Amino acid sequence: MSRRIGVLTSGGDAPGMNAAIRTVVRSALHYGMEPWAISRGYHGLINGDMEPIKSRDMSGIIQRGGTILKSARSDQFRTPEGQAKAAAMLDEKGIDSLVVIGGDGSFKGALHLEKLGINVICIPATIDNDIACTDYSIGFDTAVNNVIDSVNKIRDTASSHDRVYVVEVMGRDSGYIALYSGLAGGADVILIPEVPYDVEEVCKQIEWANGQGKTYNIVMVAEGVKSVSGKSPEESPSMEIGHYIQEKTGYDTRITILGHIQRGGAPTVRDRLLASRLAYQAIELINQGKSGKMLGEVDQVVKAFDLSYALAQEKQLNLDYYHLSKILASI
Repeated sequence: MSRRIGVLTSGGDAPGMNAAIRTVVRSALHYGMEPWAISRGYHGLINGDMEPIKSRDMSGIIQRGGTILKSARSDQFRTPEGQAKAAAMLDEKGIDSLVVIGGDGSFKGALHLEKLGINVICIPATIDNDIACTDYSIGFDTAVNNVIDSVNKIRDTASSHDRVYVVEVMGRDSGYIALYSGLAGGADVILIPEVPYDVEEVCKQIEWANGQGKTYNIVMVAEGVKSVSGKSPEESPSMEIGHYIQEKTGYDTRITILGHIQRGGAPTVRDRLLASRLAYQAIELINQGKSGKMLGEVDQVVKAFDLSYALAQEKQLNLDYYHLSKILASI
């Protein structure tokens, strides 16, 4: 009897998840394994929402954003009873290994299953790019390109009306999207959770730039930055910052919150390739009898790390990018 391999996506969707699912399925078939699709993450796992999946089912999905397996929250899975039920469901279906595609919370769930005797391999997929032991997570490259596309459009109208635009992007605890898209998009100011800011200095930077002849400004703000007062704001920090800039400088200021548009759309070439490489290696590890691993790409090489070790690490943002953005905006 061939080995049965389950695959699920969990947490927030990320462009490139479908490319990873496709590679998991076709690589498993290549090794004579029987892949099973588990729908709606751990919620679907607990409730037995799973079925065998064929190679032809993977046709035409590599270019699609989101996840064909869907994702859902599961409060039940957070409990020891829910985790035991999930493990029992896998045993009932004869599934001996599980590939989990998701972020930090998804990996923690996988670690619980691994401790219950389930073979698990994890693939990082989150637009926040906040998973340690990998330079990039699946979905990040597409997300920052989505932001750049939006900022390019915003710049057109900002320059037409001599306005300041405050653009809020995702990143509750991580400034990766704001920093990378801000640097690549030529933002005048970038505000991220990892670096404290002074709104008075932000206003001075805008006034200085205008004094040098610049007639419009782009301020990139990660959603997780602290409020102007340092307290919990009644409105989003970007709204508060935008209103403060207009009141302080007198410049016409607009606030744009990009929201979930950052998650959608066809994955970039980089995300498709990353997803395919990591997913193939996941099946390789299962074929070698290995478990409890997280895969990442480090210096363009796919590497496997113990899942418990990876979860214990904190990813550090490269602040060289931040310092470079300040230099480029001050000339």
